[in-house]
Amino acid sequence: MSLPSKHREEIKLGILDFLHRHSMHESYKVFRAESGLDTQVPIPEEQQDPLLANVKYHNILDKKWLTVLRLQKRIIEMEAKATQEKEQIAAIKSGANLLPSSEPWKALTGHRGPLTRLAFHPQHQVLCTASEDTTIKVWDYETGEFERTLKGHTKAVHDIAFHPKGSHLVSCSSDLSLKLWDVTNDYTCTKTLMGHEHSVSGIQFTPSGDHLISASRDKLIKIWDVVSGYCIRTLTGHTDWVRCVQPSSDGRLLTSCGSDQTVRIWDFATGECKSEIRGHSNVIEVSLFVPVECYVHLRELVGLQGNDGSPGQLVFSAARDKTIKLSDVQGQCLHTFVGHDNWVRGLVVHSSGQYLMSAADDKTVKVWDLKTGRAVRTLRGHEHFVTCLALAPSGNLLATGSVDLSAKLWKCV
Repeated sequence: MSLPSKHREEIKLGILDFLHRHSMHESYKVFRAESGLDTQVPIPEEQQDPLLANVKYHNILDKKWLTVLRLQKRIIEMEAKATQEKEQIAAIKSGANLLPSSEPWKALTGHRGPLTRLAFHPQHQVLCTASEDTTIKVWDYETGEFERTLKGHTKAVHDIAFHPKGSHLVSCSSDLSLKLWDVTNDYTCTKTLMGHEHSVSGIQFTPSGDHLISASRDKLIKIWDVVSGYCIRTLTGHTDWVRCVQPSSDGRLLTSCGSDQTVRIWDFATGECKSEIRGHSNVIEVSLFVPVECYVHLRELVGLQGNDGSPGQLVFSAARDKTIKLSDVQGQCLHTFVGHDNWVRGLVVHSSGQYLMSAADDKTVKVWDLKTGRAVRTLRGHEHFVTCLALAPSGNLLATGSVDLSAKLWKCV
């Protein structure tokens, strides 16, 4: 492949500079003549060659060589990392269980308020953290390096989520707004969506990425068209603050929960509330549909008679009554996980489907075996309430956020 004439000229002058600096005078004169450079400026009698007067050519070969070495090292590191992640994904698919280590691997600090939510990019080694300090921070989670701060909200940021393809990040806040950030364009804020009348506490993309679903203290759930930014439907039924809303993996159903101590199941297409689940005795912080990968493990715990293996049949919920409940969408409580000593704030399901992980105000994260219903591991690394947690798409890293202003990364081994 031929180099453009501009780059060929740069290389020639770089070689000439190298020969000149290292006193290779004969080689310098021969190369200058053979390269055609002496036709531009005659070879000078004085020591300094006018061709080399431009400082940009000084040490240019050395600089480019060092750059190549650095890039080669980075490529080797990335190839090793890719190989490791492929092995870990293969291990997960084969049934091997990678659980978070007992000690945190890295701490990410820089927020000036409690952390409220974490989100891993679906493709890149990027972690975003949201905080009550009104900002979102972007990190390279492999190196632990801070990359940028997203500013735009004027009050606490309560939730963030990536588009399924990773093209956008969405956030919501006590300032009543939702914001869309273009990941491919330096996280530029491209849309601000207004419509709620109180703090917006939960936000998610649908699995297709075409719609957004938001939950608010105004007791409403809203569905938004991503392209136009318009609210296309409002779901009513909750009698108090709606804390969280999540879609099923096939996008047919939604689950929501809140301060009215109920979990509700909604038909996404019609907006109809299909069922109402009760059982918690305090505010419900989070609810999510149980992934189908969990079903085989839950059969040992609760039987699951008549389950056909389709998504959206079971729900996990966590509340300020210190418990986590497993219920079917008809409203029957199948199991209660007891072990935390304070409010349970967040839930995430392990990639293998065998484990559930929970974050709580007792400053711990617990790992629950869904076959037995027992906590098999307790992580202690934060100095204050643990408010949120997220699992990397590869399953090899757990992130937790806290009122202690830090996010912690835990390797899954």
